Amino acid sequence: MATETAERRAAHRRGLKVTALACLAGVAAGLVSSSVATGPSDTLGLAVAAAAIFASMGAMQVVGVDVSEFSTKDHLYVAFMTFSLWFVVWTILLTTGTSL
Repeated sequence: MATETAERRAAHRRGLKVTALACLAGVAAGLVSSSVATGPSDTLGLAVAAAAIFASMGAMQVVGVDVSEFSTKDHLYVAFMTFSLWFVVWTILLTTGTSL
């Protein structure tokens, strides 16, 4: 019973790390896109989001998450979370006219 609890906690911590890093990468990508892209039609903003997806995988390895165990579903989850947060942050910054 104690082993099940320890395994569940380890899996929960892993999930928290993956979600937090994916979301932080998306927010950072949104801020970078706002500062380097000229507007919403500039594809450089999307390139920043794609780079953030790959960078978040590297950051997960640094923090101790075993990315080699990721399934396709896990990779899609990280990509979706990073893209979603990038989209929300960059949209808010574009609509408010904020420049960084």
